[in-house]
Amino acid sequence: MTTTESDLLPPSVDPKKKALGIRKVSARNEASTRTVMMVRDHVLVSDEKGTNTGPTPLEMCLSSLLGCEGVIINRCAEAMQFKYTAVDIEGDGEVDQRGSRGVQGVRPYFNWVKLKIRVHTEESEERFQRLTRNVEYRCPVMNLFKSADVDVQVDWIRVTP
Repeated sequence: MTTTESDLLPPSVDPKKKALGIRKVSARNEASTRTVMMVRDHVLVSDEKGTNTGPTPLEMCLSSLLGCEGVIINRCAEAMQFKYTAVDIEGDGEVDQRGSRGVQGVRPYFNWVKLKIRVHTEESEERFQRLTRNVEYRCPVMNLFKSADVDVQVDWIRVTP
């Protein structure tokens, strides 16, 4: 999908003034595959499947992508006055586990990620397409994946009542 400048929504902040933010997370790992993290007042746990006390770190990355898509869909919809009632998002990603186990030449992160995003709306197809272009342009986590050369494929579906 090619996005042209005319497709893009105007920024919701002053583009000439930096709007920097710091994100802070702390973690403790007690010599196992389990890590407990604190994000503001929230406790997150990641773990590998052997002990299964939380999602794996890569599952958390995929979850972050889905969560970020939800936020950016909402922000773009508000800017466009695009009405929708819900979004359902599914994500799958392929990882060759040899990479994180030290096999040279095998990447330790996702080869590809496939998203299926269902937006429940009565908006026109044209407005829906504009929303999708802006979401893909703005989503920080999606752009991290793309910058890491992960093949990100998104199937946008407009669900009408």
